[in-house]
Formats: sequence, C-alpha cells, structure tokens
Amino acid sequence: MPNCHIVRLGRIAYADALAIQLRSVERLKATSPADAVMLLLEHNPVITIGRSGGADHLVAAPAELARRGIELVECSRGGDITYHGPGQLVGYPIVRLPETDRDVHRFLRNVEATLIATLDRFGIQGGRVPRYTGVWVGDEKVAAIGVAFTRWISYHGFALNITTELSAFDLIVPCGITDKRVTSMQRLLGAPPDWAEVETVVVEEFVRCFGFDAARDCPSVDDLPEDLR
Repeated sequence: MPNCHIVRLGRIAYADALAIQLRSVERLKATSPADAVMLLLEHNPVITIGRSGGADHLVAAPAELARRGIELVECSRGGDITYHGPGQLVGYPIVRLPETDRDVHRFLRNVEATLIATLDRFGIQGGRVPRYTGVWVGDEKVAAIGVAFTRWISYHGFALNITTELSAFDLIVPCGITDKRVTSMQRLLGAPPDWAEVETVVVEEFVRCFGFDAARDCPSVDDLPEDLR
C-alpha cells in the first residue's frame, strides 16, 4: 500500500510553497511512485484568485492591501477568491490519481471528508453545502478547497481556519459567495485548539479517507524519497 509523506513547512510565502509543490509535481511526472506528499503550512498574508475568480470580488483597494501587508496573487487552482494567513492550516496534497480512479470530484469529496472528520474529533459538526465546495458549519465556511491537476497529479489543496483573523475576509467576497460567512475553529469552540493536535488529526484522517497505508514524517522537503522531491 502507498504511503503519504508529510512535510511541515511552518510559515512560508505563497510563491515559495508553490515552487515546492511544482517541483514535486514535476518529479512525479518523471517517475511512477504510488506514494504521495502532503505539505502542511501557514502562509504569510495573501489573497489568491483562482481560475473561476476575478478582481470583481476584491473589495479592498490595492493601497489597503499594501498597508496591511497582504499580497495579491492570481493562481492556477480551481475556485474564486480567498484569503490565506497566519492561524490557517493550509494543506497541499500532491497525489497521483490511479488509472482505476481518475475522478476529480471524488478527490474533492475525500478532501472534504478529511476535514469534516477532523472537525468532528474536536466536537464541531461540519458538513457540505450543495453547489459549494468546502466545509461548512451551518451557513459559515470553516475550510476552503481549491485544487489543480496536471497529468492526474494534484496540487494546491485546502485551508482550514483554526485561529485565522476573520476580519481579513472582509477585504474580499470569499469564494464569490455573497450570502454566507466565514468562521474558524477558535470561534466555534470559544477557545483556540492546539495547533499540533489539529495537524495530527488532519494527517490521520487524510490517510484514512484516501486509503494510504501510513503517514511518514519528513523533516524537510530534502528528506523526501528521491522520486518525490
């Protein structure tokens, strides 16, 4: 059975994380391992616009973004506009879909299932909302998901709000959805959960939902198996 190799990058700029993803993607294209990589990290403040989005859902003026030190980036993931920043656990799974199961929608549902199961273990009842990708608690989104594929290899991923500064979402129309709000685990629980515990549970549930044999921790990207780095 394949393994999932976990690399915890800490807080990192968006461009640097993307470069690491693309390097692993290109390596996977050149080889044929069944194993996968999961990058776990926090981003420096950044607003990203996906393939389905546009600047019309950006509320703040460029001068306000500059004042707050928030970068603006257009990217190749699916979805509309979102915010990433400190207090938000970002996961980038780099997974080759097997020839017998090349279903992007099932991949997205498995990512949602990972996060729903994670929240449940902290006493939060998360779920899905028809028509909208992501994880919700009532009408509030607690986790956003936006992925891309090249040759059936995934990159980009999910963002789970743990202690995220929610006022940052006032700078955009999150995911282009005007009638719903954004929330965090801290807000739902009334206190911040332990970050390391959330990471651990996310990894356990990802391995379970995607059917990996085990998670293998790697101290850095350079410690990944040669055919993955």
